[in-house]
Amino acid sequence: MKGVPEPVSKERLRGIRIFDVTDMAHPKYVANVQTCRGSHTHTVVTDPKDPANVYIYVSGSAGVRSPEELPGCLDAPIEDPKSAKFRIEVIRVPLAAPEKAAIVSSPRIFNDLPVPPRHADPPGTGRAGGGGRGAGAPDAGAPPAAGAPPAGAPPAAGAPSAAGAPTAAAPPAGEPAAAAGGGRGGRGGAPPVRTGPNQCHDITVYPAIGLAGGACGGYGLLLDIKDVANPKRIGAASDENMSFWHSATFNNDGSKILFSDEWGGGSQPRCRDTDKQVWGADALFTLIDNKMTFKSYYKMSAPQTSFENCVAHNGSLIPIPGRDVMVQAFYQGGLTVFDWTDAANPKEIAYFDRGPMDSTKLVMAGSWSAYWYNGLIYSSEIARGLDVFELTPSGWLSQNELDAAKTVHLDYLNAQDQPKLVWPPSFPLVRAYLDQLTRSKGLAPARVSAARTSLATAEQMNGGQKKSALAALATELGKEPGGSDPAKLKMLVAAVKDLAAAQH
Repeated sequence: MKGVPEPVSKERLRGIRIFDVTDMAHPKYVANVQTCRGSHTHTVVTDPKDPANVYIYVSGSAGVRSPEELPGCLDAPIEDPKSAKFRIEVIRVPLAAPEKAAIVSSPRIFNDLPVPPRHADPPGTGRAGGGGRGAGAPDAGAPPAAGAPPAGAPPAAGAPSAAGAPTAAAPPAGEPAAAAGGGRGGRGGAPPVRTGPNQCHDITVYPAIGLAGGACGGYGLLLDIKDVANPKRIGAASDENMSFWHSATFNNDGSKILFSDEWGGGSQPRCRDTDKQVWGADALFTLIDNKMTFKSYYKMSAPQTSFENCVAHNGSLIPIPGRDVMVQAFYQGGLTVFDWTDAANPKEIAYFDRGPMDSTKLVMAGSWSAYWYNGLIYSSEIARGLDVFELTPSGWLSQNELDAAKTVHLDYLNAQDQPKLVWPPSFPLVRAYLDQLTRSKGLAPARVSAARTSLATAEQMNGGQKKSALAALATELGKEPGGSDPAKLKMLVAAVKDLAAAQH
């Protein structure tokens, strides 16, 4: 096959190609859906209410195509509602007839976003001035006070306050346009007009809770996707410490969201001991009534050399029950496993670091994706291949917690279509909660010991005896006072009851 050399051609394809892979050895090309800006990334979205279709959220980052090449494509400023910028495309794919896939909506989720705050790069980056994929945080302590936006631009929604935390979200799409307006450039020789973003890098959807997180260059967006075909922006945050909002992850119960910052496209050594902990890190938010509240930053803690590109990149949740634990790739910084149950105080609990690819010069390498899948962590290492890891117990992770995590089985994993993690009733699950109550001192040591003994005795019983013994244990534990960790105690009691009910 040859490319299309002409600058404008009806033969060119930019958008989504759809294949039938029923026969994995012989995939069939069944359809394509053309879009005005191609597809830099796209997210396959499942709708719990619509099993007959899947949807695709397409974020194109190329320039707008000529309308002579694809009718309807208009390169226009934000004021023009027909502009092909400032929107994503939603494609519906009928599973019974994928050849009928088509765009069903073009939500303008970027409308009215002011210019995000940004600072000049720190010394040594080789770039003057902030902005774009290479922009960085100020050469100051973390988190810094808010910087003023460029002259003439409105303050950015979600810009850090004097204390450094992002503030309230921007207005949702559809409200009056911000004063900045405009597209990438003016018309008739006018100087370029800066605006908020007009594309996302990644959109992570969580259909079970009806929300999505858009990592969109200068912003982190919160989307309502209860109507999957018509996503709506309900929140936004920007932050001068975040250079390039790259990807998003929700915690399992949907009470938190994390955005990663892929500073410089992942090419920069931003984990040296001279680099601030807010550079190339994660921004952690709580979600209450669908409102994002900034809590803290997280970044792997071990200093790296100047010859190791190192910033936050892709990761996923690890199903440790009762906790929010995630594995994340940091390029040549390796892998970090961290607990963000307390979003204001995330802590690293495990790591892997294989060292620089070349100890004499910077070579692009390292883990750029790390995902937990059915008991193991799979890491895609750019220069060295695939690494597979298994967590081992430590003072921060017990064997029971790891055994409980392994009871969660996924038939498949699409990290951007985040699944709800569900733990089946099991003895490891109950023991994991007992370990956590021991760690948090939420239950007296004598009561923990007695519960472990009762649990071990019940495990050796059969049928009705086991069921009765577990029911009795649940009743005993339910009488315990709340202590310092009442929420975890409730989880323990519920787990014992569920285990009792599962016995025959």
